Amino acid sequence: MSQYRDLTEAVVGQPASDGAGVRLTRVFGGRDAARFDPFLMLDEFDSDSAEDYIGGFPSHPHRGFETVTYMLEGRMLHEDHLGNQGLLGPGDVQWMTAGRGIIHSEMPQQDHGTMRGFQLWLNLPAADKMQPAHYRDLPATAMPECELSGGGQLKLIAGRLEHQGQSLTGPITGGATEPLYIDLQLPENTRVTLPVPATHRVLSYVYEGNVTVHGAARAANLRKGQLGRYGEGDSVRLEAGQAGARLLLLAGRPIGEPIVQYGPFVMNTEAEIHQAIKDYQLGQLTA
Repeated sequence: MSQYRDLTEAVVGQPASDGAGVRLTRVFGGRDAARFDPFLMLDEFDSDSAEDYIGGFPSHPHRGFETVTYMLEGRMLHEDHLGNQGLLGPGDVQWMTAGRGIIHSEMPQQDHGTMRGFQLWLNLPAADKMQPAHYRDLPATAMPECELSGGGQLKLIAGRLEHQGQSLTGPITGGATEPLYIDLQLPENTRVTLPVPATHRVLSYVYEGNVTVHGAARAANLRKGQLGRYGEGDSVRLEAGQAGARLLLLAGRPIGEPIVQYGPFVMNTEAEIHQAIKDYQLGQLTA
């Protein structure tokens, strides 16, 4: 018998600016990182004004974690220190493992229109933090989708999912955190129950409309712009409100190690952070 997860916390995203003045919503990140382990940060960008995004994210370093960029609208070009390039368009995903180190830029390829999407930071365990950097550019067609029996649509970006008699496998699977990343669209008053690993941390972020979370002990609401953190269980039961809903559902196996972050570096100790800064200053971050 399924154990529905209760909503234990609702977090409201805050306005922020990053890169060369890109305006965004920092859904969570920075403080109390252990509450969201293995996830470190989620940013949402959504503007039809070029001045909010045109500066982009010029060349900058990373070490010790993964970044997942998911575009809903607009076009963004990734370039790294090795000369690699990847152009992301609507529905595309880039899954980058910074590992030991990468220096890259993410720049808009438009000067008008809407730029909309998300960037998620996913931690790596100590044993994997110094692996060689690599990434995958995933076209929208690489993500399996399925129509839900009660209406709506599910898009699987990462992980494996058994639902409605179907076995879905996203283009990204496995790894230490075994991430599950779902983009869910629900019409008004539609209910859906999705299995999630009992071993995983589970979060959801509502970016349109609102949902009711029907847990084992109580029902709770999440509105647009709120992130939900869930308690224990093996499934999540959601019901869209009268305006329908679009949301991200995230799950990952907690790492349970110390988290020390300094800007674009995420390690386990202060000494490792100092080494990352030194390596970057000496041009050895990616060596």
